[in-house]
Amino acid sequence: MTLQDYVDEIKLELSGGLLNLEIPDETIATIVKKSLREINRYIDETKVITIPFAPCIDLKDFNYNSIVAVFRASAYSGDTSGEGLNGSFSDPMYMQQWMIFSNGGSMYSLQDYLLNYMAYNTLLQLRNTTSTDLAFREDRQAKKLYINTYDRPPTITIEYIPTFQDVSEIVTDYWIDILQRLSVAQTKIILGRIRSRFTQSNALWTQDGDELLQEGNNELTNLRETLRINDQITLTLD
Repeated sequence: MTLQDYVDEIKLELSGGLLNLEIPDETIATIVKKSLREINRYIDETKVITIPFAPCIDLKDFNYNSIVAVFRASAYSGDTSGEGLNGSFSDPMYMQQWMIFSNGGSMYSLQDYLLNYMAYNTLLQLRNTTSTDLAFREDRQAKKLYINTYDRPPTITIEYIPTFQDVSEIVTDYWIDILQRLSVAQTKIILGRIRSRFTQSNALWTQDGDELLQEGNNELTNLRETLRINDQITLTLD
């Protein structure tokens, strides 16, 4: 949804298409942007980007909330050629099936290969006790990402929670609904304050400012509590 889509829905919900609101479209758009800044601290959707590898990656061009994971691009594409610790190799578990059907491992050099592979895995486990592959540390102040690797892959993939700058970047129905409801509640509060700014005595009619203000505050409180309870973002302690 675009910013104008949010504005149109808010106007429809609060005016029914018949009444004129006291605030212009520009003010409603500002309310939607304000609501976006508030929910940015709760959104846990991630983005994935693959960039050239470096032990220290500059994150100044990233609009991000936190780094979730770091992994080799080949780990999810299935392509291990040219990357990883020992390049391209066949799956030993698949090859072991041939041993089962070949009279107890009589295939040429296959048993030696499997023994060497298991010994190599044992070596990796020992090495992991002193250094963890793809362990990373983020310097939030300098916006630097430090990555520990056993090799130097040509590319590295980073999964991160972005900081959304525009409402059109939100594409999940859940967060679109949350942003819409939060914007409506904020608009109700502003309208309620405007309509209850002055009180009339001995008038034939009264404004609904107090009711609208109370309704907006209740909706805002309930929505914020829901976001707080369902918050899945875990901040790491440095």
